[in-house]
Amino acid sequence: MAIESDRYQRDDLDTIFFTGYAKLPSNITAEKLYEVIAIGIEVDPNTSIIVDCDCTLATMVARNFFRKLAIGYNLNEGIEGLTKVFEERYYGSARKAIITSLKIMYEKWLTYLENKKK
Repeated sequence: MAIESDRYQRDDLDTIFFTGYAKLPSNITAEKLYEVIAIGIEVDPNTSIIVDCDCTLATMVARNFFRKLAIGYNLNEGIEGLTKVFEERYYGSARKAIITSLKIMYEKWLTYLENKKK
């Protein structure tokens, strides 16, 4: 697959990708499609800022809302600030699963930082 040159610049090739997964409630559409929520977070390792992300929510508006809340967040501030944003602003049935998957992703970020020091 070719990289679209107008969307990606050379600097973007230095980003790192992290994922997180969590079980979805059984009574929502996304669970019927995916069983778990998957989130993918692209991070600039030099700034620790989330530069792009996506998730497996069922509707485009939900996926876009997830992106809007997460993009620009600095992981150096810990995960609590980002999870608080979702607790305060996301009232969909997948909220708990989103927060769990964000915490799992953040643990992978911390592992990356620890391994980077070695």
